[in-house]
Amino acid sequence: MRILGIETSCDETGIAVYDSELGLLSHTLFSQVGIHAEFGGVVPELASRDHVRKTIPLIKAALLEANCSAADIHGVAYTAGPGLIGALLVGAMVGQSIGFAWNVPAIPVHHMEGHLLAPMLEKGAPAFPFLALLVSGGHTQLIKVEKIGSYEILGESLDDAVGEAFDKTAKLLGLGYPGGAALAALAEKGRSDRFYFPRPMIDRPGLDFSFSGIKTFAVNAVARAGNDEATRADIARAFQDAVVETLTIKCRRALELTGLKRLVVAGGVGANLALRENLKIMTAKNNAEVYFPRHEFCTDNGAMIAYAGCQRLLAGHKNNLSVKVHPRWEMQAIEA
Repeated sequence: MRILGIETSCDETGIAVYDSELGLLSHTLFSQVGIHAEFGGVVPELASRDHVRKTIPLIKAALLEANCSAADIHGVAYTAGPGLIGALLVGAMVGQSIGFAWNVPAIPVHHMEGHLLAPMLEKGAPAFPFLALLVSGGHTQLIKVEKIGSYEILGESLDDAVGEAFDKTAKLLGLGYPGGAALAALAEKGRSDRFYFPRPMIDRPGLDFSFSGIKTFAVNAVARAGNDEATRADIARAFQDAVVETLTIKCRRALELTGLKRLVVAGGVGANLALRENLKIMTAKNNAEVYFPRHEFCTDNGAMIAYAGCQRLLAGHKNNLSVKVHPRWEMQAIEA
């Protein structure tokens, strides 16, 4: 089965073609970072308009790269949520229209399920069941994954998502938007012994997270110590160390509680090198394995949507011609 995947949930237009036997045949991506950077964050109306401009040209480019035509496509998968409603509607309308025109099924996909399954695009993909750490701009969740469609949320952030905390702290340090990668680069220049940020909620049972306090601690650190280049680097290092250690502790605790020996890390923050290194060390000490998607599949992309849609269609899922998007769509509401 060969699937066209369409991702338009926020500020990146991602298109891909996935074959259930041959694997990923093509993927194209346009990032709107340049459009939104001057505003310090995503402007929903601008995001929607740019998806309108870019989606069809990128579909043509993905089909050309995959060396296939409409006649070779057996289904279309599109992101139906969560995300910005206008951006989601662009992908949903294009996906349903193409499905109708090509006489193939069009299937809605949960954005976070796409992230969750992104490591399946790699060689040596993890077997079910496994523990998943979803870390992005909008989500921080620990999920027990029994199989595709069977997800149990074990813990999540009670306030800011980890990616949101990264971006807000980066903005505080004058690093612009998006700031997560810039903060990580600055942290490499910082000292680890100058500031110590709290590791929130590690001293209480459970697997929930809270990152708003670390962000506030960064605000206070800047107010006390100033904002020169060396201090900014030291604060970035302390912030990242606190986040990485907190995530690592909670992942270790979740592996112990569930008895699982496979950890999957997905979402934009999954590209953070310090987090990857710490999770590799932790899992090795606990006789477990950790799996990451390649860096280009940590951020939003069409490949993960094409893969998730393919698995849904192979499992017999169908969709009618109605277009429904879900700006807020909980993982527990996904059909098995």
